[in-house]
Amino acid sequence: MTTGLLSAPDESAAIERLHDLGCTDGLPVIVPTPERVDRMVLATGLDPGDILGEMGPLMGAASVEKVATAAVMAGCLPDHVPVVIAAIKAMCQPEFDLREMQATTHCTAPLLIVNGPARQACGGIASGFGVMGPGHRANASIGRAVRLAMINIGGARPGESDMALHGHPGKFTFCIAEDEESSPFPPLHTTFGYDADQSVVTVVGAEAPHSAFFIGDADDPESSAEELLGILASMLAAPGTNNVVLGGRGAVILVLNPDHTAVLDQVGYDRAKVQERIAELAVLPVEVARRLHPRQFGRFTGDYVQAVRDPERILLVQAGGTGLYTMVMPTWCGGAHRNSAVHAEIELDQACEVPWATSS
Repeated sequence: MTTGLLSAPDESAAIERLHDLGCTDGLPVIVPTPERVDRMVLATGLDPGDILGEMGPLMGAASVEKVATAAVMAGCLPDHVPVVIAAIKAMCQPEFDLREMQATTHCTAPLLIVNGPARQACGGIASGFGVMGPGHRANASIGRAVRLAMINIGGARPGESDMALHGHPGKFTFCIAEDEESSPFPPLHTTFGYDADQSVVTVVGAEAPHSAFFIGDADDPESSAEELLGILASMLAAPGTNNVVLGGRGAVILVLNPDHTAVLDQVGYDRAKVQERIAELAVLPVEVARRLHPRQFGRFTGDYVQAVRDPERILLVQAGGTGLYTMVMPTWCGGAHRNSAVHAEIELDQACEVPWATSS
């Protein structure tokens, strides 16, 4: 099955043609020749015409072939494509509000969080030092493939249908794995009802990471834990975040480094207790809010504006290297489902065997 072919005299000209047509993210891509796409489709174990869902804002049908084309262009290896397929399935769920998210003026971008055996099986998705930065092929390629699908299947192009005023670098690629082995918390996907040995990708629309600096006191673990949670909560409750302005209805993401999860684990804080305490602390006094911006906060009553109403909407994962910094990510909080996190199982070992040619 072929959805349409372009022609060019050579690879360089083909790349320029794709740039001219607005089919790239602004960076050079791998030319998706039929042979390369067929090989990627084969790695999915699915029929090229199978539809994974519809991608807004243009409601393009996300066929396996089209998603495989995005994966080729992004530089994915066949090992990476099961995560891409699962991420697209998750994002096409109605709860993700992809059409509205693609068209918002907010800077939101889909953050992929990978759990389970797929972290190793799908090309070694990084979870440690520099987890959100360059140098990790699987992370970069998988996240980029999702973005290229959002552009070429969903039709989101800057200033036309993607109306983000600024965007952020996560709109190129935004994919991490959870550091399950050294985390004191159960893996993120188990909070959604999956078994620990299942492979799952969770997707949530997020802002760029905001760095939180914290030094603990080994001689006073109780105070250290409370101080850490207070710092993280205060960043979520900043007056200009959508989480505060829109009344705490959206999700937030905390990517804690191993030293900071150890601070919490030392005093017996599990994931649920951290979520509950962050929700309690992440508030902005109404009096302060009204003084800062009376038109924006004049409608709020009571003593405090909550940044997070539902503790379960705080996604808490461990990733990154050891040290002083944890990453806090407020979110968009828009759409009918208020920027809900979605998830899908990653199907491994679905590929067919490639027959090797033999000489006679």
